[in-house]
Amino acid sequence: MSKPMSDVADMHWQYDLLGSIEVGIVVVNRDYKVEMWNQFMENHSGLLPSKVVGKNLFDVFPKVDKGWLQRKAKPVFDLKTPAFLIWEQRPFLFEFSTNRPITSASSFMYQNVTLFPLASLSETVEKVCIVVYDVTDQALGQMNIERLNSELENMSRIDGLTQLFNRRYWQEQFEREYKRALRTDEQATVLMLDIDHFKRVNDTYGHQAGDKVIQALAGIVKSSVRETDYAGRYGGEEFAILLPNTSVTSAVSVAERIRETAEHTEVTHEDDHIRFTVSVGAAEFSADYATALAWLEDADQSLYAAKNGGRNQVRIHQPENR
Repeated sequence: MSKPMSDVADMHWQYDLLGSIEVGIVVVNRDYKVEMWNQFMENHSGLLPSKVVGKNLFDVFPKVDKGWLQRKAKPVFDLKTPAFLIWEQRPFLFEFSTNRPITSASSFMYQNVTLFPLASLSETVEKVCIVVYDVTDQALGQMNIERLNSELENMSRIDGLTQLFNRRYWQEQFEREYKRALRTDEQATVLMLDIDHFKRVNDTYGHQAGDKVIQALAGIVKSSVRETDYAGRYGGEEFAILLPNTSVTSAVSVAERIRETAEHTEVTHEDDHIRFTVSVGAAEFSADYATALAWLEDADQSLYAAKNGGRNQVRIHQPENR
């Protein structure tokens, strides 16, 4: 075989190899003119090498973040140091559709990218090879695991009926906020709420109706507190709310809003229209509390005082009674 024919044969199998591998290969020079564009890139971009090779990469793909890619490629050119770009940092370099647009949960291809230097005979780096890996399945799998973990974590701290914090998680946050208040001497108030005559609701209308009343109160509580507050179902028809950075005066305003809204709320169950009221006890934080439980017990005692005083009212714990 003659030398020219041998060169053609070598070039043929090399291009055949580049076309058969399941990664994208792009070679650019220091001016970011494309010098190689393999079959993977052609298939996913829809652009033949003749439409890309010899042209500036950023002209052909204006959506590629020019400044970002140049910053990543600079040490590759100057220091001969490879660079690795993962999808968690940036989902993709080239905006390609996924291989399975109908069955895939993603509309685009997640990509890992490697930039590595191509040294010339003089040992200077005049070209960089960009290798593009389709990691859509791995990315979606990892995100699905993270989503499931997040859901499991959420389930472990949320009460199923009310979607408020469950007792265990609420108590953990209450202990943490108690310790923080001790360190910072900031104001904080805890509220304990209870549905009045709840047993009568269950006995008269049934437990499903009782659940609806509990859910109705939970909705009122959610709409009455801030994102920084901690509202939880403490047990049965009893709720606890911790209001950080809140004086007892401000907390009573929140409690009265909840009480008044509950008083004017009607719950419908089958053909029944159920009205209910709540009693509330409040206790403001004091550094005199030896434990978080002592603080909570004062709020609970105020709740009982509200019930003994006629229900449908808010009572505040008075420090001198402690």
